[in-house]
Amino acid sequence: MNGSMSMGTMVSFLMYLFQIMSPIAIVAQFFTTLSKAAGSTERVREVLAEPEEQLLSGANHVSLADKTLRLEHVDFSYETGKAILTDLNIEAKPNTVVAFAGPSGGGKSTIFSLIERFYEPTAGQLTIGGQNIDELSLYDWRSQIGFVSQDSSIMAGTIRQNLTYGLDEQTFSDNALWHVLSLAYADKFVAEMPDGLDTEVGERGIKVSGGQRQRLAIARAFLRNPKILMLDEATASLDSESEAMVQKALADLMKDRTTLTIAHRLSTIVDADNIYFIDHGQVSGNGTHQQLMDTLPLYRDYVKIQFKA
Repeated sequence: MNGSMSMGTMVSFLMYLFQIMSPIAIVAQFFTTLSKAAGSTERVREVLAEPEEQLLSGANHVSLADKTLRLEHVDFSYETGKAILTDLNIEAKPNTVVAFAGPSGGGKSTIFSLIERFYEPTAGQLTIGGQNIDELSLYDWRSQIGFVSQDSSIMAGTIRQNLTYGLDEQTFSDNALWHVLSLAYADKFVAEMPDGLDTEVGERGIKVSGGQRQRLAIARAFLRNPKILMLDEATASLDSESEAMVQKALADLMKDRTTLTIAHRLSTIVDADNIYFIDHGQVSGNGTHQQLMDTLPLYRDYVKIQFKA
């Protein structure tokens, strides 16, 4: 209005102002993203710096069949220093079913991690047939263990790739894959899928149901023909119909092999040859279901709670 700026200069200034706002916002967003990337990169570097497992260290091939697995005076604690397991003594005889029961947080899953050699015991030792498992090749040890968890891992890819994951896919014919699927009562639903064995299951198995996912995991265990089978409450999150199918498949899978199972449901453990009740990282008692009912009040209370549930 005073004539100190022309109309053209003012319009130009306003146009430059609006045009510079977007680049400034983009630059601010860039620095935010850069900070996130820096943190993520640091974490990736930490992971890459972790020492690798020596899969092939130890002795040559040793069969785990018909050998007794023992945990002898095992103690374990994480880096925090708090004892998770204390003076644990467990024996799993060949071709028997050994169940681990007890309240959550007692250390049952940690026992499985020690057997799978994801961790080393703080004290004591694990032996198979009297030989310390640390003397065995890690690759050889794990190749003879089958594991079916409560939420079995299914990866993006085909059913064929999920069955043979970690194995040489070329050594298994379609007939062999269909055979293990039939043993796991999974052949029927796979045959109904559009591409059969080559059907894509989606990210984390989103295209198959929970019961189907568990039966595929059992078929994968059948294919490995493990000497030691480990079950981490494999039917806990299934509906009644799916649970019945999975239980039948597991019953077939457990034949003629040493089976270790973490159990919360009473139906899973009453038929076990030996039950270890784990409470606060210690074995409170062990024996058959009836023996523990007669001698261990903690187990008796645990069973009563299961019946109420």
